Amino acid sequence: MYNYITTYTGRHFEPANPDPQFICVEDIAHALPMICRGNGHVKTFWSVGQHCINCAREAAARGLSDRMVLACLLHDASECYMSDIPRPFKKQLPAYEEQEDRLLDMIYEKFLGAPLSEEEQRKLKEIDDDMLWYDLDYLLHQPQEEAPPALKIRLDYTVRPFEDVEKEYLEIFEKYYHRN
Repeated sequence: MYNYITTYTGRHFEPANPDPQFICVEDIAHALPMICRGNGHVKTFWSVGQHCINCAREAAARGLSDRMVLACLLHDASECYMSDIPRPFKKQLPAYEEQEDRLLDMIYEKFLGAPLSEEEQRKLKEIDDDMLWYDLDYLLHQPQEEAPPALKIRLDYTVRPFEDVEKEYLEIFEKYYHRN
């Protein structure tokens, strides 16, 4: 059997032995709108792509740097190559977490010039966790113990066609990506 996956653009990507030359934003932008948040355990389809767009929009609304907006857009990009694993289970899989971190660092290196600093990771996690609060509330009607986090954007959970999410993902990428 093959050691690679064939991506949307036809690249042969080895998730266990990633090569940055095969990381492609078009593959990321195409795959993430097709992956459902929460392993599909939600009241309605909500894509990882839509979640990443919201994180990027929130980072921009908070006045964070272009680098941080792009980092928020890309923070789940590894899932297009490795799939998503729910947080509680992922904590039990240290080898998976190491591989995911390695791949994300590669993605950040390719598109941001360097992996995220600890402070950048903290800011990204804060936005990601804030979005998760609303995702759990809206998509699962799961009561949260904490008060709702204050957001700068207005969330809209309207499910959009995959191609519309893909197009918006690429537009945000182009707006904030600064080629070296």
